[in-house]
Amino acid sequence: MGKNVEAGKGSIVIYKAKGGKAELEVKLEKETVWLSQKQIAVLFATDRSSIAKHLSNIFKTNELREVTVCANFAHTAKDGKTYDTKFYNLDAIISVGYRVNSKHATQFRIWATNVLKGYLVKGYALNERKLLEQGVKLKELQEAIGFINSKAAHPELKGQERELLNIVNEYSDSLTLLYQYDNELLEIRGVKQPTFELSYDGAREFVHQVKEKLVERSEGSALFGQEISHKFESIMGALYQTFDKKDLYSTVEEKAANLLYLVIKDHPFGDGNKRSGSLLFIYYLEKNNCLRKASGEAKIPDTTIVALALLIATSHPREKDVMIRIITNLLR
Repeated sequence: MGKNVEAGKGSIVIYKAKGGKAELEVKLEKETVWLSQKQIAVLFATDRSSIAKHLSNIFKTNELREVTVCANFAHTAKDGKTYDTKFYNLDAIISVGYRVNSKHATQFRIWATNVLKGYLVKGYALNERKLLEQGVKLKELQEAIGFINSKAAHPELKGQERELLNIVNEYSDSLTLLYQYDNELLEIRGVKQPTFELSYDGAREFVHQVKEKLVERSEGSALFGQEISHKFESIMGALYQTFDKKDLYSTVEEKAANLLYLVIKDHPFGDGNKRSGSLLFIYYLEKNNCLRKASGEAKIPDTTIVALALLIATSHPREKDVMIRIITNLLR
């Protein structure tokens, strides 16, 4: 069940398993919930070693970065002494909840999915303070939210609620940065000029190499990467089209977004268009040193790229501009 608790800057939803007897002293800091490994174990009715193992795997696979979801807080133990203890925020708690195999964890996953769907459908992901700051950007954000909301119920996007919510939140953050830049409050970052040109022949060779690896693992069909007419060549040419001797897509972000969109939407291959588009997107960004933030963290995690690919696949051609804008802003 959910319980709203006032915590300084607003209310936070706290989860407690149905029929659960555990009482957790929950820390509310930085607009999120923090639990220790021991508390997470109590929440999911499992042992602490299992929680430690799941967290370790989460960080090893880069699903989350420990530095962004973990913090040390002073904690008073039963012996009256104060110790520095590691606490994990709601992102980490949710990730663990999707890995633990217990009745309590299953209840949590059902609850989390329903709550996240509620955020999407009702628009709760819009942070009031950010909306006030963004001013003229509000209409653009509302358009993106409306677009994502309209796709959330599509069968292809079932199970992607968490990633759709992440896209909404990341997009909102990116618009806050653009607002600050527009008002000369921030030096703009992440708008790069390409240093690497992805030619048609180079892209075709890359897709061929991907196909060979997939076929070896029995994960790709003979139709994977098999070109239909001259569609793929036309897509690669479109990325570098010019007007009055200037590139229509002048930045890495614009070219990458259009590459992802066009390969998925125009179906240039007999099979594997979403996979090919996503891998080409990652390859192009990597070659232009635009895949990661200064911290080393991916600008767009792999799981979010999957959600973006499905959004593109289920979108209408008239929604292309909205889709491209979402991707480019996420990259910035």
